[in-house]
Amino acid sequence: MAPIVSRDVVLPVGRYDDLSGLYALANHAEDRGYGFVTAGETTGRNVPMVLATVAGETDAIGITNDVVSPYSRSPALIGQTAVTLQEISGGRFRLRIGASSPALAEDWHGRSFDRPLRRVRETIEIVRAVQSGDRVSYDGEIYTPDGLALGCPPPAESVPVDVAALGPKATELAGRFADGWVPQLIPYDGLLDRIEDLRRGAQLGDRSVEDIRVAYTLRCCALEDGEAARSYARSQVAFMIARYGPFYRKAIAEAGWKDVTETVRSTWLDGDREAAIAAVPDALLDAVVAAGTPADVERQLERFADIDAVDAIQVGFFEGMDDAERRQTLDVLAPAEP
Repeated sequence: MAPIVSRDVVLPVGRYDDLSGLYALANHAEDRGYGFVTAGETTGRNVPMVLATVAGETDAIGITNDVVSPYSRSPALIGQTAVTLQEISGGRFRLRIGASSPALAEDWHGRSFDRPLRRVRETIEIVRAVQSGDRVSYDGEIYTPDGLALGCPPPAESVPVDVAALGPKATELAGRFADGWVPQLIPYDGLLDRIEDLRRGAQLGDRSVEDIRVAYTLRCCALEDGEAARSYARSQVAFMIARYGPFYRKAIAEAGWKDVTETVRSTWLDGDREAAIAAVPDALLDAVVAAGTPADVERQLERFADIDAVDAIQVGFFEGMDDAERRQTLDVLAPAEP
């Protein structure tokens, strides 16, 4: 029997005017049998603080984050955050580390986006050292914490440390050093190729890809009006190609969509957003998201879930969807009956 692939949920933190709606969606996901809730951080709410409150509002669902970056917090503080969230959640937390993007590192945090892979690797190692409760003495190329120890009890069960990454070298790093890998917006065929990078990293770390939890983020919208769902998807994919940092665009281009990405980006930047959105073909939508009627979306999700090495599908959403549409999508894709 094939292993059961978890279905998780990306909470759209920035889509709520107050957090009560977010808590309600987290509870809805828990009631429907989803495995984890996660949330991303850009320039809005401080996500570890939000996740602490989500943990208090839920009972059993796993708690994790999309990306915590060493450009926004020191590795030691990231370790403290993991320990604290593990305590608050009663052992339900997983930590995700990633370099994030040059725009956030430089334009928001005022840090030079230098040596991102090295920073991520050293952060993983320091976070694990912090969790041990022993004095941390680390002589890295970038970070050199020395002489202090965690000032509270270490977790009874260490927090798993995952890496959120897209590129081949970053994915190889995840395979070699992390407990999990969290990609998104990599087209289906490109994801198959990238899993080989993960496998190579695992071999370099003297372990197997089966030891690594692979959680693919798949933005979804399941509506009876399938064209409305695909309209949300087309707008989001166009925006992410044109504006949402270079890494997503590169991942799509390298998977065989270079001409499309160039057209979408140049058209968008020229000011014709409608033409840029229209330039996203149906075949690309089907390669990176799941949008359409309930039957279509379930079929698209299962296609990704059936990939060897995938352990979880994280159901995300699109800009423009309202709360009712998000809940309907979760109901369609729920792993268990309510």
